Amino acid sequence: MTDDRRIQLLSPRLANQIAAGEVVERPASVIKELLENSLDAGARRVDIEVEQGGVKLLRVRDDGGGIPADDLPLALARHATSKIRELEDLERVMSLGFRGEALASISSVSRLTMTSRTADAEQAWQVETEGRDMQTRVQPAAHPVGTSVEVRDLFFNTPARRKFLRAEKTEFDHLQEVIKRLALARFDVAFHLRHNGKTIFSLHEAADELARARRVGAVCGSGFLEQALPIEVERNGLHLWGWVGLPTFSRSQPDLQYFYVNGRMVRDKLVAHAVRQAYRDVLYNGRHPTFVLFFEVDPAVVDVNVHPTKHEVRFRDSRMVHDFLYGTLHRALAEVRPDDQLAPPGATTLTVQRPTGQAAGEFGPQGEMRLAESVLEAPAAARSWETRASGAPSSGSGYGYQPPRQEVPPLAEAQGAYKTFFAPLSDTSAPQALPESAQDIPPLGYALAQLKGIYILAENAHGLVLVDMHAAHERITYERLKIAMASEGLRGQPLLVPESIAVSEREADCAEEHSGWFQKLGFELQRLGPETLAIRQIPALLKQAEATQLVRDVIADLLEYGTSDRIQAHLNELLGTMACHGAVRANRRLTVPEMNALLRDMEITERSGQCNHGRPTWTQLGLDELDKLFLRGR
Repeated sequence: MTDDRRIQLLSPRLANQIAAGEVVERPASVIKELLENSLDAGARRVDIEVEQGGVKLLRVRDDGGGIPADDLPLALARHATSKIRELEDLERVMSLGFRGEALASISSVSRLTMTSRTADAEQAWQVETEGRDMQTRVQPAAHPVGTSVEVRDLFFNTPARRKFLRAEKTEFDHLQEVIKRLALARFDVAFHLRHNGKTIFSLHEAADELARARRVGAVCGSGFLEQALPIEVERNGLHLWGWVGLPTFSRSQPDLQYFYVNGRMVRDKLVAHAVRQAYRDVLYNGRHPTFVLFFEVDPAVVDVNVHPTKHEVRFRDSRMVHDFLYGTLHRALAEVRPDDQLAPPGATTLTVQRPTGQAAGEFGPQGEMRLAESVLEAPAAARSWETRASGAPSSGSGYGYQPPRQEVPPLAEAQGAYKTFFAPLSDTSAPQALPESAQDIPPLGYALAQLKGIYILAENAHGLVLVDMHAAHERITYERLKIAMASEGLRGQPLLVPESIAVSEREADCAEEHSGWFQKLGFELQRLGPETLAIRQIPALLKQAEATQLVRDVIADLLEYGTSDRIQAHLNELLGTMACHGAVRANRRLTVPEMNALLRDMEITERSGQCNHGRPTWTQLGLDELDKLFLRGR
């Protein structure tokens, strides 16, 4: 073996530059590490000064606890930190940083100066280092209590890395996004940002609920706050709070999604999967939901040390976390009613109170039918809008709300089983009695007329309501089909010739473990060998589906996430198609009582703000908007 192939220790400079490849990707990476150090030091105000997108200068100044003079050189050494002492500390990490690599990596590819003073020190001290020699120089300086870190000429000694940086505006946009993420994580800290001598934003400390909402609006835009639903749910040691955007306020890109675990911003695939499932039934195809959510859990049950940049985490009980997130958001979106959407932004906080089950089981996709069953048990008083409004019993109108019958015919003849929901609209309702006061007007008001056989025009306390009658009826029919299916359950259809599929031993074990769940959904799987499964029965509604591939996909989901919604998704897709065909068609002339019955149904139906394809079913035009159209009051 030649001498140049012998094993040798890397120089400290080269080791730090290699580590910098993981930690320091661009100026935004540097600002993330510096701000996390400031927040861990107890800062209540952070000032950020940036020049040329952060490539020429990054300066972060905080009013935290500071660093003692003797510790300043050590702060720039690798694997030196004040945040953990022993292995047990790593199992309950509450600080944002803990590896002790960031400052060493940054200083190896820049010219770094750090000035700090503690509360009990007579003066501040300053340490300087350059990537060239990594030698530190400590000297006295003038500085208030706290720390300033100045990073100049990023990648000056690694030109290959500098070539991969983008334009100044692009780099600054990335940097600004990092600051916004941290500003949302810490409402108790003030953030001030300047770029090339110009103030970009000043976010003051947000001490109360109104101030927090104001900061969310400043970071995410006022449009998000106006279309967001505040939620707060706590159960079994899991606490979720924040804001979720209504399905109609979606984006073409996932660029307005902020999720925090114990104050740490993460982009985790398990979280993304749970959120995607929760929005599946209400979001337009190809669109992305918006949310700012904070998830708090015991630090001992979450591992934050699984990714070099700490963007991902690992939960000890990922199944419970997934089902809690899915169930909470699923119910929150389902329970949005027109009166919620008409309320002022941030006026109320939704607190979801559901019956609790073993390990949050009923909150997972597997428990979706059990959630639907609870609707059947809802008190009749909660479903009596149309009775009070029309003055006629619901049975008098073929369009009034009718609770699903407990005895539903077999699902094999699907459309026939639900002929109740496809009955023609009736014209026998009593004339609408107008309310005496505005307080008695229901959220969607009372029908005035029909436009082009497509839209319903109604008047409520706020002004004019426009309703897409086909989309609204489609959602109502779809939700009733789901409830009816839940009340009867799924009937399986045995296969004349069982289908055999070859799987891995791990997949076969998984199918065997979840056999009870498969059976509830109409599947019967039998293990023929260590790596062989037989499908003996499938749901009657899915007799046209590719059963083999569906089972494979479901098992893959179960292994990856501990849960799967593919079977439910296929069933819902079929029910959605049935609802679309059964909904009232365009150009169908409705009487005023029929239109009012539809409005009352919308007010009590889950997810009635969107049709099955995610399109909005109604919109509000307030009096102020109408006045603007006609220049009134000018």
